[in-house]
Amino acid sequence: MEQVQATPIGSKKGSARGGAVHGVLHLLTLLRRMSPVALGAIAAAMAAAIVSTAAAGQSTAQAVQPASPPPAGATPTAATAASANSDAAANAILYPGDLVRLKIWREPDLSGDFGVDERGQAVFPKIGSVHVTDITTDSLRRLLIATYTQYLRDPSIEVTMLRRVTVLGAVKNPGLYPVDPTMTIADVLALAGGADPNGNQDKLELIRGGARQPVRFTERTPVGATAIRSGDELYLPERSWISRNGYIVGAMIGAAVIVTTTVITH
Repeated sequence: MEQVQATPIGSKKGSARGGAVHGVLHLLTLLRRMSPVALGAIAAAMAAAIVSTAAAGQSTAQAVQPASPPPAGATPTAATAASANSDAAANAILYPGDLVRLKIWREPDLSGDFGVDERGQAVFPKIGSVHVTDITTDSLRRLLIATYTQYLRDPSIEVTMLRRVTVLGAVKNPGLYPVDPTMTIADVLALAGGADPNGNQDKLELIRGGARQPVRFTERTPVGATAIRSGDELYLPERSWISRNGYIVGAMIGAAVIVTTTVITH
């Protein structure tokens, strides 16, 4: 049987170290052959790259820092914010493709999520097809209470409008999710498991029919305050390789500048 001789680990490390030294010596040889003007241009370009990388890193660090609180009296209270979200949900308008989440107290068989078709109709248990578009969610709730009174005594009904949004990109669980207008963009991302470590949460994109929409919003923006509709895609792109490996790039550039400066000096 043929025996295969294993290479000692120390030999591999020595070989790798020798290769690295050889590469540095080769770089020094090339730099010595270049004119001082060319070396100066290279050093200037590398210095500019360092400044640019440092600025990008500072910008990223500032982006991830928590925002400082606004001056006293300028920030709405939690109760005010909750009231604003409740008003937005009550005044939301349904569109084809949306879902109507109906909850009737003590009537699980009559409760559920019901889709809105292209004609603006939703089919509910016992009462059949109802035109639900062009009216607010609160108006629909009152309409359903009046209609279900024929079958139920003092029905207690809760109506929630839901958008069906696909979350894609650098998230842990991409997919289609029902979203209500009181949720923030951060809540929508949380439905998809949140952003993965490479996600660029400052560059969220809204895509409709394969085309990017010219909208701007942050993670704190409520869905009801955006142009998001059922069928839209919320896309979270990845951060660039340089921004994800800033320390490595900075170290490489710094080492190259030191080598270039040493060659120019000597």
